[in-house]
Amino acid sequence: MKDDSIVGLDIGSTEVRLVVGQRIEQNDGRLQIIGAISSPSEGITKGMVKSIDDTTSSISSLLEKAERLIGLPIGNVYVSVNDPYIKCEKSKGVVAVSKNNGEISQEDVERAIEAARTLSMPPNYEILHVIPIKFTVDNQEDVKDPIGMSGIRLEVEALIVQGMTSQIKNLTKAIYRTGLNIDDLVLSSLALGEAVLSAKQKDLGVAVAGIGASTTTLAVYEEGKLIHAAVIPIGSEHITSDIAIGLRCPINLAERVKIEHGNAVPKNFSGKEEVDITELAREEEVEDDIKIISKKYVAEIIEARAEEIFERIDEQLKKIDRSGLLPAGIVLAGGGAKLAGLIEVAKDKLRLPASVGICRNAEIIFDKVNDSKYLTALGLVIWGNSFMAKRSGKGALRGLGNFLDDANKKIRDIFSRFAP
Repeated sequence: MKDDSIVGLDIGSTEVRLVVGQRIEQNDGRLQIIGAISSPSEGITKGMVKSIDDTTSSISSLLEKAERLIGLPIGNVYVSVNDPYIKCEKSKGVVAVSKNNGEISQEDVERAIEAARTLSMPPNYEILHVIPIKFTVDNQEDVKDPIGMSGIRLEVEALIVQGMTSQIKNLTKAIYRTGLNIDDLVLSSLALGEAVLSAKQKDLGVAVAGIGASTTTLAVYEEGKLIHAAVIPIGSEHITSDIAIGLRCPINLAERVKIEHGNAVPKNFSGKEEVDITELAREEEVEDDIKIISKKYVAEIIEARAEEIFERIDEQLKKIDRSGLLPAGIVLAGGGAKLAGLIEVAKDKLRLPASVGICRNAEIIFDKVNDSKYLTALGLVIWGNSFMAKRSGKGALRGLGNFLDDANKKIRDIFSRFAP
């Protein structure tokens, strides 16, 4: 793969997705997306690796298709982590300013961040990200960028994102078996935020939710910084299962009903509105006697599960005292976000503005990448481009990437022993 190419690999429970971007140095490091592809996923359940062999096989199959598409071998990837057992804790680090004249340098900032990492953790967890939230220089609080300022004492408050060690090892092992190298492990909700959120939204206060097949990821930003992240073990597959039970039909037919006739707002339909699904049943080779279904009844099934998803999101917002208090609202993405009526339910249950996310931070030359299901993989590419921009000295990282994440380098060192 060319040195200016960046690859994002999003490993989901139903699909593995890969997006390839190219960094154009001659144009101030502008990012151009040149390819996107998906393939069925096996070995992953609710964001967790259940079979290393099946996961490796799914990734290998995707790589073959991707390399034929773009005509180049793929060697390095940025990988999403979708562990439902992630933990977020705040930690503080304090250091003395090293220079005699009291001017704060990048080294001082990095030492403060490193000090914040020294918190007590369960033995089965690893640090995924150390996200600086705010700095204090002597008695001056809420400093965003202390470099160049003068002081004696530098303090940082950071958000420590931790993932379960066993799951990180299993995921990493499956990827290394395909011959790929891992550039970085990135929490999927952070990658999604890089793709769909603007700097203004992050400053005002915003949440982004990625509704996948079996999980819903959440990231919350305020004043430009991540303040909370979570993975909720409920997704759009649960809606499909509810429809299958409610209509007493096979799961494949329930999925078609959800996609083609589903709506999350029952009040949009009268009890008499019905739809003939005979053709759908024939296409899915279902021999049941199901012919006519009530649109209102299907909507009631969907609404119940959609409300549960947003209630669980609201519980996370309550943990950080942001329930109903995010001016920029919530942005929905992922394959499940395309369900009709979901925005109305989100507004009602969360008491926040709501919208469906689109890519804001990369140049898209074909519509396929704008599909919600590719946004996490796209965010990984944007994340990687930001890192390359900082490394080349031609720009600052956007959003979360204002500082080098030493924790990720540590994880790569730990798991490099799994490389073939």
